[in-house]
Order: sequence, then structure tokens, then C-alpha cells
Amino acid sequence: MICILLVAGHGTVLEAQIKNDETGLYSHLSGVPKALLPGIGGKKILDFWWETVNMRQLFTAVYLVTNADKYKHYERWATASDFPVENIINDGSTTLEDRLGAVADLELVVRSRKLQDDIMVIAGDMLCADQNFDIAQVIRFFRSKPGELIIYYELEEGEKSSSRGIVEVCHDSHRVTRFLEKPQEGQTASQLASVVFYCIQRDTLSYTSDFLSQQPQTVGRTFGQFWEWLINEKQCHVFGMKVPTGFQLIGQVGLSDYTKWLAHYSTKQQGSPAKPITCRSYARVGLMGNPSDGFNGKTIAMTIANFWAEVTLLETQTLVLVPHPLNDPTEFGSLQDLFCISRKEGCVCSQLTEPSGELLVCDAMRRFAELTDQARTAFRDKDWRRLVQLMDQNFELRRSVYTDDCLGPGNLKMVELARQFGSAVKLPGSGGAVVGLCLDQARLVRVRCGGVSVGL
Repeated sequence: MICILLVAGHGTVLEAQIKNDETGLYSHLSGVPKALLPGIGGKKILDFWWETVNMRQLFTAVYLVTNADKYKHYERWATASDFPVENIINDGSTTLEDRLGAVADLELVVRSRKLQDDIMVIAGDMLCADQNFDIAQVIRFFRSKPGELIIYYELEEGEKSSSRGIVEVCHDSHRVTRFLEKPQEGQTASQLASVVFYCIQRDTLSYTSDFLSQQPQTVGRTFGQFWEWLINEKQCHVFGMKVPTGFQLIGQVGLSDYTKWLAHYSTKQQGSPAKPITCRSYARVGLMGNPSDGFNGKTIAMTIANFWAEVTLLETQTLVLVPHPLNDPTEFGSLQDLFCISRKEGCVCSQLTEPSGELLVCDAMRRFAELTDQARTAFRDKDWRRLVQLMDQNFELRRSVYTDDCLGPGNLKMVELARQFGSAVKLPGSGGAVVGLCLDQARLVRVRCGGVSVGL
């Protein structure tokens, strides 16, 4: 099955009201397509649908149809959301007046990509009240019926049937017996509203071309009129599946609709807020090798229990990174404060010693890996004297690549002190500490005393 997300509508009313809103609360959303506006829990409306249908075991491909006016917005969204950019189809329209119409957008995808499979069609810019929607259940229901499938729900308080496509459904067979697009009052007693959420069999897709040939005007190329024609005139077998949730922001809506339904659905979700999650990552001490995250390095390391970084996750409307007030300063009294604190606690980037630094680094990474393999053997054989030699070689290799200027006088002072008393020594990380191996207990005591005497 293939899924098609439709977001090619031109939300002129909502966009204009956001742009002209005098409160300034929504100025940051000016020009943003409706599907990319914040939805429930701060998640973009389209993010919800992409997460819902991004299931390889259910869909062989997912396509997104947009217009030329908003194409760049969705291209950037796709890049950030791991959606295949090549699966975005631009229908070429730039205004509400020259739009193709929803059925024509569907036909464009099927024709241009030569699709020959059952299709699920979803309006990717509508708000869904149920953030745990089970898309697999919809597909199972569709597979169990000999025809097309329409998703519908019970109109919520305040909704009018004249603003929706209304279905009349046989309770026993679930077959849709009549479809009415925005019926007038008294035309039907049904309160069952259809939304742009359908499953269409591959053999039925050809009907879209027949329908479009009878609808030269864009205004008539809506899915509501398509289903009226297919069900009421063609008498095709179409079934309905009722879902216990609501859908809003369908078609042309205003800012008041957006804020009202977002607040309404968000309140429903706040019944049981998630508990905070706190995790720690303990300090890593590199005993041998080099992690070389950018060079595919190799290392032997251990963690220590009395130093760690701690992160707490809280459920919020938006993603906010809150720094630790002491350990992660973001404000400084002066440029001098920033310089001194960064020099003491920050990271320093450096240049390699040679213009041909890339080759030097690659050679060093290979040598680090060899030393690490040899250290592993030494650990296994408990050959501590060999391990002492390897630790010293590890440091000298790093020193040759980064130079003394980069390592800094403080790090070199610790290394020299340890070696003065016969201890093997190397940097366990980016700097600021050393790790050593001393096989003589008496010398180890002198190393400690020597460190204290110079303030280490």
C-alpha cells in the first residue's frame, strides 16, 4: 500500500489572520503553512501524520503533495524529518485561484509516479485529537471489505453538518449508502462527518480521471464531490469506519478556529502528564588509544562513578534546552570572564602541525588502533610492564600530532611530574587530567606527594 499526504491547499484565511494579528503572539508563524503549525503538545501537525504512517511494514512508499508557493517550506521540513525529499510532488499552483483541487492532486501523483497499488489518502494539515492513532487498524478494516474506505467520526459539540461531508452508513454492513457534501439543514439526520482520510483500491483509481473530465472547474474537484459522484451516482461499494476521535482545521479555517481546537485537544491530553526522566552519563577515562569520533578510532576506556553529566527530561509544549546555572554558563559579566572561564573549562580547537595534516591524522589513527590492540593483549596476559610502555607510546603519538602548544603547559606539567617518579602516563580525554600506571608502590606515594606540592 502507498500513502499520499495532501498539503497543497492555500490557507489564505489563516495565513492572513496570523500575519495581521495585532497581539503579536503568532508573528513567528507568519508565512508558515498550516500543516507545519504547532499542533498538540507543540508537535507540528504534519509531524504527527508522518510519524503515524512512517511504517515500512505497512507502506511501500509515502508521498507528499504540496504547491509551488510552499514547496521550500516542505523541502526543509523533509530534510529535518528524514522524509524522502524526492517523494515531494509540487503541483505547480501558487494561489488559491490557480489550485488544481484535491482530486487532481491525487491523480497527479498516481500518474506522474506511475503508481499501481492501493492508496491511502490523508490530509496532512488536519488536527487529530487522538495522538496515539492506530493506522494499522484502518488498513486491516480496509482489507476486510470489498470496496473503498472512508474514515468518519461523530460531529463534536459546536460543529455543523453544513461544514463537512456527511455520510449515511448501514449499521450492519458498514457500507456508505449516501454521501452529502456540506448538506443544508434538514437534508439528513446523520451526524457522521467524513474527513480527507480514505483508502482506495488500485482498480478504482481510474475513476479519478473520469471524474475530473466532468469537472472542468477547480471548485468542483473536491473529494466531497468525488464521493458524492462515486457513491450516489456510480453506486460503487464504499465502506465507512468510525473512529472515536475528532478531526479539525479542515479546509479554509481562521486563527480563532486554530487556537480554539488546539486548546481544546491539548486540554484533553493533559490528564496524565509524563513523569520526569533523569539520566546520567559517567565520565569516561581513556586508558589506551583514541576515541577519534571523527576518524573511526579505537579505544580502551572505563567510567568513574564520582563524575557525571546529568540530564532531566520534562514534558513541555516546546523543545527547550535549559543549561545548568553553574556548570553550563551562558551569561558572563564581561568578555574577560568569558575568556577566562572558557580557557579553564571549555574546549579548544587546534590546527595540526603540517599542511598535510589529514594524512598525519589518518596515520596516527591507525597507530592508535594498533596500540589499542596490543594493550588488549597486555590486559589479557596481565603484562603490566608492556602496558606501561604502550601508555607512554600512546601519549608521545598524540603529542606528535597535536604539538605541545595544543596540549598546553598544564597538561605537560602533569605528564612530566608523573614520569619524574617513574609512572607511565597519558591524557585520558581532551585534557585537564592524566591517567597513569605506576608499578612501584613507593614511587606511587612520591607521585601523590609531588602532585600536592605543586598544587595538582
